[in-house]
Amino acid sequence: MNPVAHEAMPRLLATLALAVALASPTSAADPLHVRIDAAIDAKAKAEKVALAPPASDGEFLRRAYLDFAGTLPPVSVTKQFLADTSTDKREKLIDSLLSGPGYADRMADLFHVALLERLGDSPEWSKYLRESFAKNKPYDQMVREILRADAKDAASAGAAFWLSKRLENYGQNAVDYSALTRDAGRLFLGKNFRCCECHDHLFIDDYKQQHFQGLHTFFKNVYLVNAARMLVAEKVTAEKTPFASVFTKVPMTTGPSLPGLMMVDIPVFPKGMEFTVAPDRKTNEPGVPKFSTRAALAEQLPTAKNPDFARNAVNRLWFAVIGRGLVHPLDLHHSRNPASHPELLTLLADEFVAHKFDVKWLLRELALTKTYQRTSLVPVGTDAPDPRLFAVALEKRLSAEQLLNAMLTATGTGAKAADALRPKFLKAFANQAREPEDEVTPSLKGALFVLHDAAVLDLVTAKPGNLVERASKLSDADAATELYLAVLVREPSAEERAAVAKVLAKHPDKRPEAVGRVAWALLASMEFGVNH
Repeated sequence: MNPVAHEAMPRLLATLALAVALASPTSAADPLHVRIDAAIDAKAKAEKVALAPPASDGEFLRRAYLDFAGTLPPVSVTKQFLADTSTDKREKLIDSLLSGPGYADRMADLFHVALLERLGDSPEWSKYLRESFAKNKPYDQMVREILRADAKDAASAGAAFWLSKRLENYGQNAVDYSALTRDAGRLFLGKNFRCCECHDHLFIDDYKQQHFQGLHTFFKNVYLVNAARMLVAEKVTAEKTPFASVFTKVPMTTGPSLPGLMMVDIPVFPKGMEFTVAPDRKTNEPGVPKFSTRAALAEQLPTAKNPDFARNAVNRLWFAVIGRGLVHPLDLHHSRNPASHPELLTLLADEFVAHKFDVKWLLRELALTKTYQRTSLVPVGTDAPDPRLFAVALEKRLSAEQLLNAMLTATGTGAKAADALRPKFLKAFANQAREPEDEVTPSLKGALFVLHDAAVLDLVTAKPGNLVERASKLSDADAATELYLAVLVREPSAEERAAVAKVLAKHPDKRPEAVGRVAWALLASMEFGVNH
């Protein structure tokens, strides 16, 4: 057999096995979470990889709270959940979290980081995201409002921040329309056209200069009128965009267009008739063109007719919940970087469209899967399986916001402290602008912050009603239990109990300080610092 064909045979067999699994053991009548597990199970079986057992109740509880409430469960909730013997308690927990007050805040933080990529903050933008998720607004509607960027529409004014922030210029620097174009392709289509501005991509055959220039044409005449008001306007778009490859020099033109979709026609109006509302020079109010490329993009991109939009959306939601995209990196959807489970990606996209882009519905289905509920523990002496198989739960990076919320909850510190601490946590744990936060990346900066910052050390100082004060009044064994349940959402092992008792025995006259040291050590651990 041809060596290349021989090497490709296992992947071909795995793909066939997955296709059979999707077609036979389950049916369209089965809940989506059942069909998801069938796909994951089939590929793991084809690759001869064992699937990890379910996570412990503590591991699952912590994971679900961080994913859907953005913080840790209170100790009282942990104790109640661990003691509950009902078989449906996990499903009830998921439903409780998705309908709870923390869900909208968590989703607002998640999508702020994913869509703004630390370019800036805006109270109006945060409010828009929070209210949208509280109302379970369909995702296609949200993206439509984001791209339309109508700051005069009271119902969606905050959505304009996504575009207005990217239209700002600093000093003598021009507006970076190239970066805006790339961001729209990456974040809403899952395609990074970074290298396509001046020529077809050198290494990815699917990405063409036409794709970049067609997307750029939607934005090239859009400009920022007032940053404080997030007021975005447009000049008249009357002709196509000329471009040529730096290699071939062949002149070409394009109207506004998205990959795989029809080019938008540019209408021609008589001179002086281009605006529905003419610009007013006296008041500096921008005009409203009869043909709006912003409106055209908002109507064409986030729709069921655009498969790139749905695939990118479900891939990013899968990543947020499971820890790795079916297509990874998230912004490199192309034929040479196929999904680990192509049929599953198609299934998720089709179901997301069929359920009218209902984010909460999809998150619930993902959380109900055995795939989501597996343990992250790999047996001692064995290597972790290929993360593309999702055979074991993957460690997920905690955002700066999750870390802050988790520390405040664990230590019993009031939420009022969050506003003062947030800038410090962002500085220590957030990435630089436009750096995706998609990997667990421990840093010296973060370690030094936890080690030395006075605000962090103050969290583990005994105060009325907080964790350290509470645990200081307990026996050594009960203090260890209280600390581990609060910080790590699990019972300590016998060895860990002994270690805590040893530390406390060394400082009988400074018990609160010793308990605080143990609490600090748990907060500084990798187990606390990731969602696992």
